[in-house]
Order: sequence, then structure tokens, then C-alpha cells
Amino acid sequence: MDWKNLPGSGGGLQDRRGSGGVPGGGLAVGGIGGLVIALIAMFFGIDPSVILGGGQTTQTQTQTQSGAPADTSSDEANEFLDKILGSTNEVWGKVFQQSGRTYTKPTLIRYSGGTTSGCGQATSAVGPFYCPLDNGIYIDTEFFQTMQSRLGGGGDFAYSYVVAHEVGHHVQNELGIADQVERKQRAARTEAEQNSYGVRLELQADCFAGVWGSSIRAQANITDADIQEALQTAQAIGDDNLQRQSRGYVVPDSFTHGTSEQRMRWFKTGYTTGDPNKCDTFNLAYNQL
Repeated sequence: MDWKNLPGSGGGLQDRRGSGGVPGGGLAVGGIGGLVIALIAMFFGIDPSVILGGGQTTQTQTQTQSGAPADTSSDEANEFLDKILGSTNEVWGKVFQQSGRTYTKPTLIRYSGGTTSGCGQATSAVGPFYCPLDNGIYIDTEFFQTMQSRLGGGGDFAYSYVVAHEVGHHVQNELGIADQVERKQRAARTEAEQNSYGVRLELQADCFAGVWGSSIRAQANITDADIQEALQTAQAIGDDNLQRQSRGYVVPDSFTHGTSEQRMRWFKTGYTTGDPNKCDTFNLAYNQL
């Protein structure tokens, strides 16, 4: 992936490292690495024991791809994040313009340890997330390293997929989809029904990430190996895969993000079609997702 060919965000990246973080030490589980891992687990709907070693897991060490900013201390990581954000702004700005709408660009906040968001205190424990109250995408500086060493995924396009997925949630917020889902979840009669709406939301964000990838395919020279990076990540964080590793069995009613097969399939749907209209996960029967 030639991400340096992509446009910058024009000031959409904030680097808050060294700004003080969250008051109060002693939060780490097994040190800073454990804290980061546990919080990423929460974000992805992962049982933290899977990553922290409580479950019987097989963890794949993925070599850093050339140009992949796994060294998050470097300025290159800032450049990488800025380029990915800038390209998502360009892609979704055009999509919205074609529909007669105006796209509000999100801000990507890079922090270390903790920071304040419009949704409350952000710490490494929550992993990458989108806050609709301030249109901010929050990523801890340790995330890519943890993703590479602990989640069995790595490489620049895999990291890009994570950012593009969070931007997908911003797109859902812009379109009013997120509000509709929240209302349906409040009205849900069972936890399983409530979870099902969350799965639809997450799979659509995966599809939107695929649409972005399709749009920059030529510009960034996306290869089949790049796509495999993203698919490997999607497979690794599927609810069924994680539950099977941590528990030895799966509980479909408790899924919150979708199965490995679903997450890969919806990303591929967005990537192969390049059409956000093909990302409608809400007008299908649940067993058709």
C-alpha cells in the first residue's frame, strides 16, 4: 500500500501525546501492555482473557510490512494517520456531495495513556473508538503495536481498515443511522435483539471501510496482499472466533460485532462494489447478514 500517495487531512489530526493523560496511576493490568490489551478487547467485544492469556489461544506474530507504522513513537505514524484520515475525507466528501449533502470532517485524536473526549475520559482500555458528541476518532499510540503482536494482525492496510471502520461510524452518525439504531436498541425487548442492532451497525461500518478501500485502490496501489491484511484482522476479531478461543463454544445471541465470516464478507462487499448503497445491513433478515 502506497499510503504516502494519499492526500493529507489539512489539520484534522490532533496529537495529544504528552498532554497529561488520565489522572491516577495504577490502572494497568500487567503493565501498560496489559492495560492496552484489555481496553482493545472491550472495544472489539473481545473477552480480555483471550488476549491476556486466560483462554487457549494461538497468537500469530505478524511481521511489519514495509512502510507500516508499527513504531508508533515515530513521526511517520502521525503522517500515516493524517493520510488515511485525509483520504477518507476525500472519499466520503465526494459521496455526500453526489447526494446533495455536506460531509462534516471528523477529527482524529492520537493520544497516549488517556485523554478527554466528548464522550468522557478516553483511556487505552476502550481501544480505538468514535465519539459522536465531538465527531472525534480516538486512537491510543500503542494500538498498532498491540494489534500486530497480540491480535494476529498487522500491516499498513490492516491499520487503515481500523481507522476506516471508525470513520464508517462517523458516516453513520452523519446520516442519522446511529440515532435510529440507538432508538431501536432502547425499544428492544431482549438483550439478544439489542445486540442484533449493534451487529448490523458494526457490519455496515466494515462495509463502509471496504468502500473507502475500493475508492483509493489505484491511488494507493492496493494489492491482494493488502486486502488479505484487512481480512485477517476482520477474521481475528469476529465474535465467534473470539468466543471459541476464550470459552470453547459460541453464544450467538451475545454477538455484538458479527462473526468472522460476516465481518470479512461485508468488508469485501464494500471493497468489490465500491458502492455504499450495497452496505445496507438493516433491510435483511438477521440470518441473511
